[in-house]
Amino acid sequence: MNDEMFNELLESVKQAGEIRKGLRKPSRYSVIEEPNVAAIRDKYGMTQQEFSSLLGISVGTLRNWEQGRRKPQGPAKVLLKIAEKRPKAILESIT
Repeated sequence: MNDEMFNELLESVKQAGEIRKGLRKPSRYSVIEEPNVAAIRDKYGMTQQEFSSLLGISVGTLRNWEQGRRKPQGPAKVLLKIAEKRPKAILESIT
């Protein structure tokens, strides 16, 4: 790594620290909307058992999401968005 790249990386780390402390606003951020899990499952025409198996989660977790007791976080939220927008990608992953 050359000095220029190192200095750029160091500056990025400093800026990240300032953002985390609230001293600086991020230049960009991403928001993933809350998925409507029941509607996505209905689109697949699957039972809760079938859909939870497809996603690799427990039926209890799926129920909690559908009933609003819990919200999918991180990777699960992204996976549900993919399931919603690209059903073929999800279904092809199990064959």
